[in-house]
Amino acid sequence: MTQNVTFDDLKTVTDYDEEHFTEATRIPMWDPEVDDVLVCRQVRQETHDVKTFLFSAREPRVFRFYPGQHMTFELPVEGMIMRSYTISASAARPYRIEITVKRVPGGPGSNWLLDNMVPGKEVNVTGPAGEFTTDATQEEKLLFISAGSGITPMMSMTRTACDLCAPTDLHFIHAARTPADIIFKDELELLAAQNPAFKLSFTCSTTSGHNSWSGFEGRLSLQMLSLMSPDFKDRKILCCGPARFMEGVQNMLLEAGFDMTNYHEESFDFGAETAGTFEEQVAAPEISDQTYRVSFTKTGHVVECGPGMTILSAAREAGILPMASCQRGICGTCKSQLVSGETDMQHGGGIRKREIDQGKILICCTTPLSDIEVEL
Repeated sequence: MTQNVTFDDLKTVTDYDEEHFTEATRIPMWDPEVDDVLVCRQVRQETHDVKTFLFSAREPRVFRFYPGQHMTFELPVEGMIMRSYTISASAARPYRIEITVKRVPGGPGSNWLLDNMVPGKEVNVTGPAGEFTTDATQEEKLLFISAGSGITPMMSMTRTACDLCAPTDLHFIHAARTPADIIFKDELELLAAQNPAFKLSFTCSTTSGHNSWSGFEGRLSLQMLSLMSPDFKDRKILCCGPARFMEGVQNMLLEAGFDMTNYHEESFDFGAETAGTFEEQVAAPEISDQTYRVSFTKTGHVVECGPGMTILSAAREAGILPMASCQRGICGTCKSQLVSGETDMQHGGGIRKREIDQGKILICCTTPLSDIEVEL
């Protein structure tokens, strides 16, 4: 009799490997505190404006990540920018990292990757990190709802579940503009054919010119959702996609009387080309009743930072618009250099210890404890 392997089993094996794997195979684990360079090994064209980039370390490394987590990439655009991309690969295949990126009009990160990333090129990264994950091998009923490039964390979870034998009871709904815009369509249909407990549904805003289309057409509605997943009220729902799409899904579920404690969504801004994590609160920072001066050395702005105000909030009040996405210290997009002064940073894993030792901070989750200078 075949016994399914769960993601908890995978984690146990991985923990065992960390202790014994190097001696057995001489391939060390990827250490996020030390390792920070990935090498592009392959580029795949998924749709007309989406590519998948396959990476591994310079020397063989075993990656450990949860399906749905992301990595933050340092890209040589306008000096240097930070962008977070969800890992789309299966967590059960630990020797590589894949990200799947959709071209965003005017988006410096996505455009640079699609135009410049080729096999052999190296890139500096941070992570993996993030909490938007679930174990699709457990005996719970799941429903994934995604749109556009929001499919990437769901794909990682689905691939992992299928690699570990089979999802227990998984419905997957994906919305796209046209059938030609459905990312991973062929692979998802193959996985659904191979796994009876995996039910797949697509809907497209328009199917003009696609005479063979047999899926749903139109924007996702409550009636459509009921046809795709009749027992959706009994399921744990994970949603990922553009903000307006997720807002529409929430409103739809509220109208249906869904228990929203079983609803989770990715909370990053897709307009900033990011992806990754549940709507959960990071521990609240210590709040002082003192107002401090914040000096931004690059722009010359000096602002007052009131009690409990983060440096990011102070920057925005000064008219400075630094890149920031999660605003909870997870993605690393707003990493900056603290020039002088004392701060309190309550981050969620988006910065390495050695970077903190070098004086770097995440301005989205850092409050001043004195007058400070920041390289912005």
